Amino acid sequence: MIRAVVGIPVFLWRGAVGSAGRSAQNIGTALVQVWANKGRSVLTTLGIIIAVTSTIVVVSFVQGFGNYVTNMVRGYGTQFLIVYAYYPPNAWQSGVGTVTLNLADVEAVRTEAPHVKRLTPFLYNERVEVAYGLEKMTEVPTRGVTEEYQVIRNYYVDAGRFFGPMEVETSANVVVLGRTILKQLQCDESIIGQHVYVNGHRFQVTGILTQKGSMFGEDQDKTIMVPYTTMLNFYPDMRESVRFLAEAPSEGDLDDAQAEITRILRRRHGLQVGQPNDFEIRRQDQNVREFEKVRNIASGSLAGIVSISLLVGGIGIMNVMLVSVTERTREIGLRKSIGARRRDIMVQFLTEAVVLCTLGGLVGVVLGYSISYLASLHPSMVSISVPWWAVALALGFSAAAGVVFGIIPACKAAILHPIDALRHE
Repeated sequence: MIRAVVGIPVFLWRGAVGSAGRSAQNIGTALVQVWANKGRSVLTTLGIIIAVTSTIVVVSFVQGFGNYVTNMVRGYGTQFLIVYAYYPPNAWQSGVGTVTLNLADVEAVRTEAPHVKRLTPFLYNERVEVAYGLEKMTEVPTRGVTEEYQVIRNYYVDAGRFFGPMEVETSANVVVLGRTILKQLQCDESIIGQHVYVNGHRFQVTGILTQKGSMFGEDQDKTIMVPYTTMLNFYPDMRESVRFLAEAPSEGDLDDAQAEITRILRRRHGLQVGQPNDFEIRRQDQNVREFEKVRNIASGSLAGIVSISLLVGGIGIMNVMLVSVTERTREIGLRKSIGARRRDIMVQFLTEAVVLCTLGGLVGVVLGYSISYLASLHPSMVSISVPWWAVALALGFSAAAGVVFGIIPACKAAILHPIDALRHE
């Protein structure tokens, strides 16, 4: 009894070892066949190599550009909300009257919302004229903000200083210039401390903003910033439609901050249950998530389209394996005559197909990595990295192609009658 019980794991171990040994033998036989027909093997796997290389390169480029844009958007801050007055559709049917959002509302949010870390009014006008000496620019985007705007939006100065809270409180005529404005006014950082004219009013330049570049075709450096109180003096009609930016301590606190702002503004505006909001709240983190979703869909779609070439490569492998079965008919008959089972013959030819496809996949991975690496060395190229899942997907598809397109030749080899096979010329 004890010997029988002890013998069970020994039997299982021997079975596992035997199975592993047969698998290794089949793989060795497949590699011998590949090496014996090197030219044919290379041409056979060419479709798989091209498919895997293309998949890895396309996915890497899409992911690289996607990460670049995502990081750029995150560089402008993702922990803030933009709140502005909004007249909802069919508002008159819901009893919504005049829509306003004023400085008293902004101050109420600042003092009553515990999940709002920083806050700044945000006034915007893109039809401002800026002049310096004989140079003049029209339709300059102008932002009326507080000193907290630079922290919320990561819009710091790299020369001079941003205007401070005292200048905001006293509505001082001070201005911060973007790099594009500096260039088009044909001046340099020596302009700090000097004066420019904004819509005919004399403003002192306190600082130059750090260069941001373009995003979605819009030049982020073509802008000037002034205290929002100063801008309200020039555009008093903006007092009843004040946008503001509210920053949460972290992205995880944005939901709480949004709920608090909604509750405060609905109470102040006297909105009843069932009435729509007369303001809109936009979140920057939602833009990032939406873009990442689009990027992933694009990566998957392009990878799927490119991997269609695996079908071509698989058909080529099936064709060559069918020829191989015909060429090795006598060998199959010999093996069957000395006891080889149908399953053994099928596994052998199936293993050869899988090995061919896997080798082609490995070569494709190496080429894909090489092309992506060489492209990333270009100074104008964004950082490109090959995601692990793209490699796993490519190798998995290539191995699957070996199974799918190798099953028909393997079955044809397995069902051959040994006598007919031995008679084959």
